Amino acid sequence: MKTIFSHTTNLQKLVFYQIGYIIYTNIGGSFMSKAKDNYKKELYNLWVELVKFQNTLIKKEEKVLLILEGRDSAGKDGMIRTIARHLSPRETRVFAVSKPTDKEKKEWYFQRFVPHLPAPSEFVLFNRSWYNRAGVERVMGFCTKKEYEQFYEDVIYFENLLLNAGIKMFKFYLDIDKKEQEKRLESRKKDPLKQWKESPVDDVAIKHFDDYTQARNEMFERTHTPQSPWIIVNANDKHNARLNLIKYFLLNVDYKNKNEKILNVDPNIVVVYNKNFLSNN
Repeated sequence: MKTIFSHTTNLQKLVFYQIGYIIYTNIGGSFMSKAKDNYKKELYNLWVELVKFQNTLIKKEEKVLLILEGRDSAGKDGMIRTIARHLSPRETRVFAVSKPTDKEKKEWYFQRFVPHLPAPSEFVLFNRSWYNRAGVERVMGFCTKKEYEQFYEDVIYFENLLLNAGIKMFKFYLDIDKKEQEKRLESRKKDPLKQWKESPVDDVAIKHFDDYTQARNEMFERTHTPQSPWIIVNANDKHNARLNLIKYFLLNVDYKNKNEKILNVDPNIVVVYNKNFLSNN
């Protein structure tokens, strides 16, 4: 099939490429730059709101726990860095769940999470949580069937203990589609600044994509309650996910001088789980 390049010289081809590049940088590049500027401006306003929230939390000696779950490479690390960037390091803590030690494996399952719960005036963010047992441990065979079922017998009671102790808890699940996950996992391998994120679990994440989906669905069904609901975030676009998760969180906490006009959550990005959610994709 003949194309516009079929009868052109190398010099003419070079001119065509240069014209295309100029169009991209002046039109496409300008559009991308504008979108990035809008993101930064909106994010700055949300950072101001987060500081207001923390000031109230400290004065009232409240305890707030934000749990981030989601697929591998869904953006949990970036979400936490974005939220915590301008918060007080003294009253803000991040707990990134790692593989349990041999000693922790023999303890009550929830025991290793308790020391990291928020004290009065603290805002704590969990990068994964006890829900590892419902996800990666189940899919990868890191727990027995008995341990798995025991987890579901205990988890609602455990969370109710936290709520009754005055801890305000938010459970967010960042979800991405298979194509986006493939792209991000491949990027980890090529980017030297992201290679610290690689793990053996990543290598089989795509292979077990449907298994993780099934585990996720069961987790929602068995642990979503009116007192401790699951909030699902479409994280295919990292910037939209960050902005809308923060907006949803701020809308659902009380603090002085809240500017609700800027907390307009996109319902296509953030949704509270309900039984029809999965059937409607």
